[in-house]
Amino acid sequence: MATVFDTPQRDLALAPQLPLLTAGDGDRTVAWRHGAPISARDFLADVQHVADHLPPAAAAVNLCEDRYAFLVAFSAIALRGQTNLLPSSRAPRAIDEVMAAHPGCYALSDLALEPAPPHYHRLPSLVARPVAGEPIDWPMIDADQVVALGYTSGSTGQPAAHVKTWRSFHASNAGNLRMLRGYVDGPCNVVATVPPQHMYGMETSVVLPLLGDVAVCGSRPFFPADVAAALAAVPAPRVLVTTPVHLRALVESGVALPPLAAMLSATAPMPVELAQAAEQRYGAPLLEVFGSTETCVFASRQPTASELWQLYEGVSLHPQPDGTQVHAPQLAAPVVLADLVTLHDGGRAFRLCGRHADMLEIAGKRASLGDLTRRLLAIPGVRDGAVVQLDEPDARGVRRIAALAVAPGLGEAQILEALRGAIDPLFLPRLLRLVDALPRNETGKLPRAALLALLAARD
Repeated sequence: MATVFDTPQRDLALAPQLPLLTAGDGDRTVAWRHGAPISARDFLADVQHVADHLPPAAAAVNLCEDRYAFLVAFSAIALRGQTNLLPSSRAPRAIDEVMAAHPGCYALSDLALEPAPPHYHRLPSLVARPVAGEPIDWPMIDADQVVALGYTSGSTGQPAAHVKTWRSFHASNAGNLRMLRGYVDGPCNVVATVPPQHMYGMETSVVLPLLGDVAVCGSRPFFPADVAAALAAVPAPRVLVTTPVHLRALVESGVALPPLAAMLSATAPMPVELAQAAEQRYGAPLLEVFGSTETCVFASRQPTASELWQLYEGVSLHPQPDGTQVHAPQLAAPVVLADLVTLHDGGRAFRLCGRHADMLEIAGKRASLGDLTRRLLAIPGVRDGAVVQLDEPDARGVRRIAALAVAPGLGEAQILEALRGAIDPLFLPRLLRLVDALPRNETGKLPRAALLALLAARD
């Protein structure tokens, strides 16, 4: 039986307007803040209150830290017909570059930023409450309105902007909601460690509570004890939205978590050993979703059960020599990703073989940076690491391979010796540096420029 949260793809494609918030009634819990539920009725009052105080503009950089504040600001900006600008990081330079590309925009945050970006506006206090008994005004958004511009992380180069319409978010959310329902029956509560500005965080902690029977924890926990406290502050069934880096920290900390219905991961490949450890410790399935800023999520898998990714309904892939063309309900036109795949199960599943840019060929032999990194991380004592190919070729015209590793108690010679037994000598890093930490961003990704800078600083 269809529910209020189920919208047929045909209706999504034809509707001129779509709801900002999908809810059966005004009492549906949209979020949890400071341990208290926020109803749809109260949430919409906060959204209207903020929308009334926003300046006229075409776009706004949404820098809200508190997740509930971000959710309200995102909705208010969209309600005013404006676009949420989502820089790849909170670094002043990244913010300045985005604002320079959108003259007349302003920045919005729930904090007193110092130094403040140009045209900075502080989010008004979220204390608005509707008049008892007053009918709810359920707002609608033009389906083709550009509600967000998401910027790539820069892990493979310069950040690039990608348009997200309200129609496309409705379509991508339908796939995520169907996937989640395969493991969690009925309404659930999400706690996320990823920032809402990142597209994975946007889909799972902003769009899902707006358009699905999901309520989100308003905080953004980072340390293991904070994650445990945030989970304890919401009722079951609980879903933890996280990344491999954050999950590894949780597992290694030994912290106890309240019962989980599921764990969700993205932004980096999930080592099957980590997935097994997490499932064993927390007694819940570890699900991995596949997507990008360009495409949003379009596939998922449970890595402990299968290495194959299952495509969402309406998605098809077309492998090409330099990547894979993606067709999905949320895409107005096909998008080509650099990921290399092989199709299985009649085209409804795929195996990820690496990225075109990660493929290496030296003396007629081939390898991938992803596989080399996986083998580095498999060395006992290596807590974190990355293998990269340098930009400048050596005297023989070959671009050298370098590696960074976090491995307290191990020496460079020990790590190289372990790698000799695991990879072809042609792909052995000619430069290996031990560091205290890798320059991961908020979602655990490693921007290439930051890795190269770290290698250069240590050279």
